[in-house]
Parts: sequence; structure tokens; C-alpha cells
Amino acid sequence: MKEFRLDALEAERVAYDGAYLRFLRERNLSAGLYALGAGQADTQRPQAQDVLNFVVSGRASLTVGGETTTVARGSVVYVPAGTPARFHHITEDLRVMVVFSPPEG
Repeated sequence: MKEFRLDALEAERVAYDGAYLRFLRERNLSAGLYALGAGQADTQRPQAQDVLNFVVSGRASLTVGGETTTVARGSVVYVPAGTPARFHHITEDLRVMVVFSPPEG
């Protein structure tokens, strides 16, 4: 069993001064914590893997392909591999748990 606490993951992410912290990599999936501040630009590119985004906190818009939705704490959004996706209009600091399958590089 592997157990993770979001507060500890956030502290580790901040210590490494990055927007993304991968905290799990297994044979069939990987997971990380992604952070964007209010008003910050999301520069991610389409991923080679299927992605599940679980919004832990914050509020923003998310465009996946040609569809846009508003996301907030508790939102879960699936992004198929190769599909452009980006957060924008971030009005509250955003924290997203991201799960990739197969695992990211």
C-alpha cells in the first residue's frame, strides 16, 4: 500500500519550486499534483496518455478540445490522449490531482 497526504504533497511541490510534482509511477499509471495560481497561464501541451484531472481546490475554466467547462473543488474531467487541454480564467489558486494512463515518461 502507498498512502499520500495532499498537504505533504503540496509542501514537497513548493519545496521543489515547480508547478507539477509527480508522486506516483506504477506499471499502468502515474499521478501528480499540478498547481496554478489565480491569473496564471497554463502552458501544458497535449499529453500522450489519457488523463484524469481531479480538482482538489480552486476555480477555473478548462477547455478540452473544443469544449469548455467551469471546474472547482470536486470536479473530475477526463482528457483523451492527444487532445489539447488547458486551464484558464483561474480565479482561485488551483490544485489538481492528475492521473495518467499509461504512466507519463
